[in-house]
Amino acid sequence: MQRRHDIDALRVLALVSLIAYHCGMLYVTEWEWHLKSSYLQDWLQWPMLAMNRWRMPLLFLVSGLAIGLFQPWRAPARFALARTWRLFVPLVFGMLVTVPIQPYCEGVANGDLAPGFWNFMLSYWGVQPFPPGLEPGRYDLTWNHLWFLAYLWIYTLVLTALLPLLESGPGRRAQSWAGALRGWKLVLLPALPLVLWLNVLLPSFGDADRNFVDDWFRNAEYFTVFFYGYVFARSAGFWDELLRLRRPLLWAALAMLLVYVPLLKSDLEFPEPALVAMRCLRGLFVWTTLLAILAWSRHVLNRPFRWLPYASEAVFPGT
Repeated sequence: MQRRHDIDALRVLALVSLIAYHCGMLYVTEWEWHLKSSYLQDWLQWPMLAMNRWRMPLLFLVSGLAIGLFQPWRAPARFALARTWRLFVPLVFGMLVTVPIQPYCEGVANGDLAPGFWNFMLSYWGVQPFPPGLEPGRYDLTWNHLWFLAYLWIYTLVLTALLPLLESGPGRRAQSWAGALRGWKLVLLPALPLVLWLNVLLPSFGDADRNFVDDWFRNAEYFTVFFYGYVFARSAGFWDELLRLRRPLLWAALAMLLVYVPLLKSDLEFPEPALVAMRCLRGLFVWTTLLAILAWSRHVLNRPFRWLPYASEAVFPGT
Protein backbone atom coordinates (compact mmCIF):
# COMPACT_ATOMS: atom_id res chain seq x y z
CA MET A 1 0.00 0.00 0.00
CA GLN A 2 1.24 3.49 -0.89
CA ARG A 3 2.57 5.48 2.06
CA ARG A 4 0.10 8.08 3.30
CA HIS A 5 2.31 11.10 3.78
CA ASP A 6 -0.61 13.21 4.99
CA ILE A 7 -1.23 10.89 7.95
CA ASP A 8 2.47 10.89 8.82
CA ALA A 9 2.63 14.68 8.62
CA LEU A 10 -0.59 15.14 10.57
CA ARG A 11 0.69 12.93 13.38
CA VAL A 12 3.87 15.02 13.59
CA LEU A 13 1.96 18.31 13.55
CA ALA A 14 -0.51 17.05 16.15
CA LEU A 15 2.37 16.22 18.50
CA VAL A 16 3.97 19.62 17.84
CA SER A 17 0.67 21.34 18.66
CA LEU A 18 0.51 19.31 21.88
CA ILE A 19 3.94 20.62 22.91
CA ALA A 20 2.92 24.18 22.06
CA TYR A 21 -0.30 23.80 24.06
CA HIS A 22 1.52 22.61 27.17
CA CYS A 23 4.05 25.42 26.85
CA GLY A 24 1.12 27.83 26.71
CA MET A 25 -0.16 26.46 30.00
CA LEU A 26 2.81 28.15 31.70
CA TYR A 27 1.57 31.56 30.62
CA VAL A 28 -2.23 31.43 30.36
CA THR A 29 -4.07 33.39 33.01
CA GLU A 30 -6.32 31.66 35.62
CA TRP A 31 -5.67 28.08 34.49
CA GLU A 32 -3.95 25.93 37.09
CA TRP A 33 -0.73 24.18 36.08
CA HIS A 34 2.25 22.51 37.68
CA LEU A 35 4.41 25.59 37.21
CA LYS A 36 3.30 29.09 36.22
CA SER A 37 5.28 31.95 34.77
CA SER A 38 5.03 35.46 36.18
CA TYR A 39 4.29 36.67 32.63
CA LEU A 40 0.63 35.63 32.43
CA GLN A 41 -1.48 36.48 29.39
CA ASP A 42 -5.28 36.48 29.36
CA TRP A 43 -5.53 36.43 25.56
CA LEU A 44 -3.97 32.97 25.45
CA GLN A 45 -7.22 31.50 26.72
CA TRP A 46 -8.86 32.12 23.35
CA PRO A 47 -6.54 30.09 21.07
CA MET A 48 -6.13 27.41 23.71
CA LEU A 49 -9.89 27.04 24.18
CA ALA A 50 -10.23 26.94 20.38
CA MET A 51 -8.13 23.75 20.25
CA ASN A 52 -8.87 22.30 23.68
CA ARG A 53 -11.84 20.12 22.74
CA TRP A 54 -10.39 18.44 19.65
CA ARG A 55 -6.63 18.27 20.26
CA MET A 56 -6.63 14.90 22.06
CA PRO A 57 -9.40 13.32 19.93
CA LEU A 58 -7.24 14.21 16.92
CA LEU A 59 -4.31 12.21 18.29
CA PHE A 60 -6.49 9.16 18.91
CA LEU A 61 -8.15 9.51 15.49
CA VAL A 62 -4.78 9.64 13.74
CA SER A 63 -3.61 6.64 15.76
CA GLY A 64 -6.65 4.68 14.61
CA LEU A 65 -6.02 5.73 11.01
CA ALA A 66 -2.41 4.57 11.20
CA ILE A 67 -3.50 1.17 12.55
CA GLY A 68 -6.16 0.79 9.88
CA LEU A 69 -3.64 1.51 7.13
CA PHE A 70 -1.22 -0.96 8.72
CA GLN A 71 -3.79 -3.77 8.30
CA PRO A 72 -3.11 -5.56 11.61
CA TRP A 73 -5.44 -8.51 10.89
CA ARG A 74 -2.68 -10.08 8.80
CA ALA A 75 -0.75 -10.92 12.01
CA PRO A 76 -2.74 -9.73 15.06
CA ALA A 77 -0.56 -11.34 17.72
CA ARG A 78 2.62 -9.91 16.21
CA PHE A 79 0.93 -6.53 15.87
CA ALA A 80 -0.15 -6.51 19.55
CA LEU A 81 3.36 -7.48 20.63
CA ALA A 82 4.96 -4.79 18.48
CA ARG A 83 2.62 -2.10 19.80
CA THR A 84 3.28 -3.24 23.37
CA TRP A 85 6.99 -2.81 22.72
CA ARG A 86 6.48 0.67 21.24
CA LEU A 87 3.88 1.93 23.71
CA PHE A 88 3.98 0.06 27.02
CA VAL A 89 7.77 -0.20 27.35
CA PRO A 90 8.31 3.56 26.75
CA LEU A 91 5.46 4.23 29.18
CA VAL A 92 7.16 2.26 31.96
CA PHE A 93 10.54 3.82 31.22
CA GLY A 94 8.99 7.30 31.19
CA MET A 95 7.18 6.75 34.47
CA LEU A 96 10.41 5.66 36.15
CA VAL A 97 12.89 8.05 34.56
CA THR A 98 11.48 11.09 32.75
CA VAL A 99 8.14 11.81 34.44
CA PRO A 100 9.63 12.44 37.94
CA ILE A 101 11.61 15.43 36.67
CA GLN A 102 8.43 17.52 36.51
CA PRO A 103 7.08 16.83 40.03
CA TYR A 104 10.58 17.37 41.43
CA CYS A 105 10.85 20.81 39.79
CA GLU A 106 7.28 21.59 40.85
CA GLY A 107 7.91 20.53 44.44
CA VAL A 108 11.13 22.53 44.76
CA ALA A 109 9.57 25.62 43.11
CA ASN A 110 6.55 25.46 45.44
CA GLY A 111 8.65 24.90 48.55
CA ASP A 112 7.27 21.40 49.19
CA LEU A 113 10.57 19.63 48.59
CA ALA A 114 14.16 20.37 49.53
CA PRO A 115 16.66 20.40 46.64
CA GLY A 116 18.20 17.02 46.03
CA PHE A 117 17.04 15.08 43.00
CA TRP A 118 18.50 11.72 44.03
CA ASN A 119 16.71 11.75 47.40
CA PHE A 120 13.50 12.64 45.60
CA MET A 121 13.96 9.75 43.15
CA LEU A 122 14.46 7.28 45.99
CA SER A 123 11.19 8.47 47.51
CA TYR A 124 9.43 8.50 44.14
CA TRP A 125 10.48 4.90 43.49
CA GLY A 126 9.30 3.89 46.96
CA VAL A 127 12.75 3.06 48.31
CA GLN A 128 12.39 5.57 51.15
CA PRO A 129 9.43 7.59 52.48
CA PHE A 130 8.75 11.14 51.42
CA PRO A 131 9.42 13.89 53.97
CA PRO A 132 6.48 14.34 56.38
CA GLY A 133 3.90 16.99 55.65
CA LEU A 134 3.48 16.42 51.90
CA GLU A 135 0.00 16.08 50.42
CA PRO A 136 -0.67 12.31 50.10
CA GLY A 137 -0.16 11.05 46.57
CA ARG A 138 1.00 14.37 45.15
CA TYR A 139 4.49 13.18 44.22
CA ASP A 140 3.96 9.43 43.97
CA LEU A 141 4.82 7.24 40.99
CA THR A 142 2.50 8.18 38.11
CA TRP A 143 2.23 8.29 34.34
CA ASN A 144 1.34 12.00 34.50
CA HIS A 145 1.36 13.41 30.95
CA LEU A 146 2.28 10.03 29.48
CA TRP A 147 -1.31 8.93 30.07
CA PHE A 148 -1.84 9.03 26.29
CA LEU A 149 0.52 6.06 25.86
CA ALA A 150 -1.36 4.05 28.48
CA TYR A 151 -4.77 4.75 26.97
CA LEU A 152 -3.56 4.14 23.41
CA TRP A 153 -1.89 0.86 24.36
CA ILE A 154 -5.08 -0.45 25.99
CA TYR A 155 -7.26 0.73 23.08
CA THR A 156 -4.88 -1.01 20.67
CA LEU A 157 -5.16 -4.30 22.55
CA VAL A 158 -8.97 -3.98 22.64
CA LEU A 159 -9.04 -3.29 18.91
CA THR A 160 -6.78 -6.29 18.28
CA ALA A 161 -9.20 -8.49 20.22
CA LEU A 162 -12.05 -7.16 18.04
CA LEU A 163 -10.28 -7.86 14.74
CA PRO A 164 -11.96 -11.25 14.12
CA LEU A 165 -15.35 -9.53 14.40
CA LEU A 166 -14.33 -6.44 12.43
CA GLU A 167 -12.82 -8.43 9.57
CA SER A 168 -15.64 -10.98 9.41
CA GLY A 169 -18.24 -10.75 6.66
CA PRO A 170 -20.74 -8.67 8.71
CA GLY A 171 -17.90 -6.55 10.09
CA ARG A 172 -16.57 -5.68 6.65
CA ARG A 173 -20.07 -4.88 5.42
CA ALA A 174 -20.57 -2.53 8.37
CA GLN A 175 -17.26 -0.83 7.58
CA SER A 176 -18.25 -0.50 3.94
CA TRP A 177 -21.53 1.11 5.02
CA ALA A 178 -19.63 3.62 7.16
CA GLY A 179 -17.22 4.36 4.34
CA ALA A 180 -20.16 5.04 2.02
CA LEU A 181 -21.52 7.88 4.18
CA ARG A 182 -21.77 11.06 2.17
CA GLY A 183 -22.62 14.71 2.74
CA TRP A 184 -24.47 15.57 5.93
CA LYS A 185 -24.61 11.90 6.96
CA LEU A 186 -20.82 11.77 7.22
CA VAL A 187 -20.89 14.86 9.46
CA LEU A 188 -23.92 14.07 11.59
CA LEU A 189 -24.12 10.30 12.10
CA PRO A 190 -20.61 9.68 13.52
CA ALA A 191 -21.08 12.73 15.76
CA LEU A 192 -24.13 11.22 17.45
CA PRO A 193 -22.17 8.85 19.75
CA LEU A 194 -19.93 11.76 20.77
CA VAL A 195 -23.02 13.81 21.61
CA LEU A 196 -24.41 10.87 23.59
CA TRP A 197 -21.23 10.47 25.67
CA LEU A 198 -21.21 14.20 26.38
CA ASN A 199 -24.77 14.21 27.67
CA VAL A 200 -24.79 10.86 29.49
CA LEU A 201 -21.25 10.26 30.75
CA LEU A 202 -19.70 13.71 31.17
CA PRO A 203 -22.26 15.02 33.70
CA SER A 204 -21.96 11.83 35.77
CA PHE A 205 -18.22 11.18 35.68
CA GLY A 206 -16.69 14.52 34.74
CA ASP A 207 -12.93 14.93 34.95
CA ALA A 208 -11.38 11.72 36.31
CA ASP A 209 -7.84 13.15 36.19
CA ARG A 210 -6.64 10.50 33.71
CA ASN A 211 -7.50 7.63 36.03
CA PHE A 212 -8.25 5.04 33.36
CA VAL A 213 -10.61 2.91 35.45
CA ASP A 214 -12.85 5.84 36.41
CA ASP A 215 -12.39 7.86 33.19
CA TRP A 216 -15.64 6.78 31.58
CA PHE A 217 -16.30 9.86 29.48
CA ARG A 218 -12.81 10.23 28.04
CA ASN A 219 -12.56 6.52 27.35
CA ALA A 220 -15.84 6.60 25.49
CA GLU A 221 -14.90 9.69 23.46
CA TYR A 222 -11.31 8.72 22.72
CA PHE A 223 -12.00 5.09 21.87
CA THR A 224 -14.86 6.16 19.59
CA VAL A 225 -12.69 8.43 17.45
CA PHE A 226 -9.84 5.87 17.60
CA PHE A 227 -12.28 3.27 16.28
CA TYR A 228 -13.50 5.67 13.59
CA GLY A 229 -9.92 6.08 12.43
CA TYR A 230 -9.56 2.34 11.97
CA VAL A 231 -12.89 2.04 10.15
CA PHE A 232 -12.38 4.95 7.73
CA ALA A 233 -8.64 4.50 7.08
CA ARG A 234 -8.90 2.28 3.98
CA SER A 235 -12.09 3.72 2.50
CA ALA A 236 -11.19 5.51 -0.72
CA GLY A 237 -14.71 6.90 -0.91
CA PHE A 238 -14.36 8.48 2.54
CA TRP A 239 -11.19 10.33 1.53
CA ASP A 240 -12.66 11.42 -1.80
CA GLU A 241 -15.70 12.78 0.00
CA LEU A 242 -13.52 14.68 2.46
CA LEU A 243 -11.68 16.34 -0.41
CA ARG A 244 -14.99 17.31 -1.97
CA LEU A 245 -16.31 18.73 1.31
CA ARG A 246 -13.12 20.36 2.55
CA ARG A 247 -14.33 23.95 2.15
CA PRO A 248 -17.82 23.44 3.66
CA LEU A 249 -16.24 21.49 6.53
CA LEU A 250 -13.77 24.28 7.23
CA TRP A 251 -16.44 26.97 7.24
CA ALA A 252 -18.78 24.87 9.38
CA ALA A 253 -16.01 24.17 11.93
CA LEU A 254 -15.08 27.86 12.10
CA ALA A 255 -18.73 28.91 12.50
CA MET A 256 -19.24 26.49 15.39
CA LEU A 257 -15.95 27.62 16.91
CA LEU A 258 -17.10 31.26 16.88
CA VAL A 259 -20.24 30.25 18.79
CA TYR A 260 -18.83 27.64 21.16
CA VAL A 261 -15.71 29.36 22.51
CA PRO A 262 -17.49 32.59 23.56
CA LEU A 263 -20.06 30.44 25.35
CA LEU A 264 -17.23 28.73 27.25
CA LYS A 265 -15.78 32.12 28.19
CA SER A 266 -19.15 33.46 29.29
CA ASP A 267 -19.82 34.00 32.98
CA LEU A 268 -23.54 33.29 32.52
CA GLU A 269 -25.26 30.50 34.44
CA PHE A 270 -26.94 28.26 31.87
CA PRO A 271 -30.02 26.14 32.69
CA GLU A 272 -29.85 22.41 31.98
CA PRO A 273 -31.57 22.59 28.54
CA ALA A 274 -28.96 25.12 27.43
CA LEU A 275 -26.16 22.92 28.78
CA VAL A 276 -27.54 19.98 26.80
CA ALA A 277 -27.55 22.14 23.67
CA MET A 278 -23.96 23.23 24.35
CA ARG A 279 -22.86 19.61 24.73
CA CYS A 280 -24.56 18.75 21.45
CA LEU A 281 -22.76 21.67 19.81
CA ARG A 282 -19.47 20.48 21.30
CA GLY A 283 -19.86 16.95 19.92
CA LEU A 284 -20.73 18.22 16.44
CA PHE A 285 -17.93 20.81 16.59
CA VAL A 286 -15.34 18.20 17.55
CA TRP A 287 -16.25 15.78 14.76
CA THR A 288 -16.61 18.50 12.12
CA THR A 289 -13.24 19.95 13.08
CA LEU A 290 -11.60 16.53 12.88
CA LEU A 291 -13.09 15.97 9.43
CA ALA A 292 -11.91 19.41 8.28
CA ILE A 293 -8.39 18.72 9.54
CA LEU A 294 -8.28 15.35 7.76
CA ALA A 295 -9.65 16.88 4.57
CA TRP A 296 -7.15 19.72 4.39
CA SER A 297 -4.28 17.49 5.47
CA ARG A 298 -5.15 15.15 2.61
CA HIS A 299 -5.26 18.15 0.26
CA VAL A 300 -2.01 19.88 1.20
CA LEU A 301 0.17 17.39 3.11
CA ASN A 302 0.08 14.21 1.04
CA ARG A 303 3.54 14.62 -0.41
CA PRO A 304 7.02 13.35 0.59
CA PHE A 305 8.37 16.33 2.48
CA ARG A 306 12.11 16.13 3.11
CA TRP A 307 11.64 16.61 6.85
CA LEU A 308 8.93 14.00 7.20
CA PRO A 309 10.95 10.75 7.57
CA TYR A 310 13.04 12.21 10.40
CA ALA A 311 10.04 13.82 12.10
CA SER A 312 7.95 10.62 11.84
CA GLU A 313 10.74 8.58 13.38
CA ALA A 314 11.10 11.18 16.15
CA VAL A 315 7.45 11.14 17.22
CA PHE A 316 6.87 7.39 16.82
CA PRO A 317 10.06 5.33 16.32
CA GLY A 318 9.84 2.23 14.21
CA THR A 319 6.89 3.21 11.98
